Amino acid sequence: MHAPSLPATETAARPHIPAPVAPPPRDRRLLAPRRDPWVLAGTLFLAYATVSVGRYRHMASMSWDLGIFEQAVRAYAHLRAPVVDLKGPGFDILGDHFSPVTALLAPLYRLFPSPVTLLVAQAALFALSAVPVTRAAAGLLGRRRGLALGAAYGLSWGVQRAVDFDFHEICFAVPLIAFSLEAVLARRWRRALCWALPLVLVKEDLGLTVAAIGVVVALRARRSAPRTVPYALAVALFGAVATALTLTVVIPAFNTTGAYDYWDKVSEAGGPWDGLGTKLRTLAWLLIPTSGLFALRSPLLLVALPTLGWRFLSGDPHYWGTDWHYSAVLMPVVVLALADALSTARHSPSARVRSYASHLPAAVVAAALALTTSLPLSALTETDLYRKPAEVRAVERLLDRIPDGASVEANIGPISRLTSRCRVFWIGNTRGIAPDFIAIDNSTKWVDDVQEYARQLHPRATYVVAGASEGYVLMKRTRP
Repeated sequence: MHAPSLPATETAARPHIPAPVAPPPRDRRLLAPRRDPWVLAGTLFLAYATVSVGRYRHMASMSWDLGIFEQAVRAYAHLRAPVVDLKGPGFDILGDHFSPVTALLAPLYRLFPSPVTLLVAQAALFALSAVPVTRAAAGLLGRRRGLALGAAYGLSWGVQRAVDFDFHEICFAVPLIAFSLEAVLARRWRRALCWALPLVLVKEDLGLTVAAIGVVVALRARRSAPRTVPYALAVALFGAVATALTLTVVIPAFNTTGAYDYWDKVSEAGGPWDGLGTKLRTLAWLLIPTSGLFALRSPLLLVALPTLGWRFLSGDPHYWGTDWHYSAVLMPVVVLALADALSTARHSPSARVRSYASHLPAAVVAAALALTTSLPLSALTETDLYRKPAEVRAVERLLDRIPDGASVEANIGPISRLTSRCRVFWIGNTRGIAPDFIAIDNSTKWVDDVQEYARQLHPRATYVVAGASEGYVLMKRTRP
């Protein structure tokens, strides 16, 4: 039976209801730039972690710092004061450098009590800093040039040297500086200042970097957001005062000598001309391959002055050069200063400046790739990096004879295999304590008679050789 048809008038009177329209698909080209920084950061993390952990697996630690920081983080993880026996029995690390930020690693370390935890965390923090650098550069210069600068930053010699240097607290400072300067370039003044403030908890000198960021924010916001200027200057003052108080009050309060141990680094200085050649080479490395000198056109480069200032005024030649980890905090400053300068160069009346600026992103990433062939990440192409040498396994078996919880006096070689489970002292700095064991790397034969050396260290105790392997010697105390 057919349904009756409606009159034409009723059909016309019925309201028209449009069919629902599906929302347009999200343009993948718009999503890609948002993902690019994170993809780059993930790639860098894998590279950094592989090199850093590979060095650890080869027992190729460059200093005692990894052991020092592990002892501090281990103490935090067990809700104790950060005592670092490597600096001396019962020494509170806050009396050496003011870096309470490392306590953030305590929960992770409690789950995975190993120096590898610190190395992987450092790799993650360095890689994370590539996100704001890449994002800011892409926002100013476009996706391709932004990626080029992000890659150049991730491969920069300063970051690679820091990855190669075991662990250091500045791994927290690098992303904080990067996020802060990204906010400066985006004219998000409050965010820039908030990212900068925690730097005072990373290391005592970084309060001056906070001050420099506050000054840069005040300079850039004075026209568009004049109400921001007093807050920026207040943050600058806070950073300077925080450094002064930390150096003269906080650190001495935790130090058994009641002073800051590194003042002599400045008092021994011969003046700014001392080591001038090394300092000029460091400046050249900082500005030429990383920015083609173009970063000098941006006021963001002012943020680098405090770090360069204390390093070049110091009497310690280790601070002047390009080794170790000291230049890592400068890398995001220089690369973002370059991005800032490139964005303004597009409006330059000089055709030469515009042409030079247009080619710089490709040039700096090419320079970074070329230099990487002689920098730590070049080890990624070597098969030995991915193998634990038989010699290391033999040394580890030797050190495994030391029971958990024992006290050990050691030099650099054995430290990284002991600090997670033993009380470890630096060789010759036990201050009267005769440890249960002495473990030394004597592969260079710097000790002729190890037992005689033990008698010199502890005349009232007796030690016998408990084992030796690959130049490492283990001695056990047999008499108090």
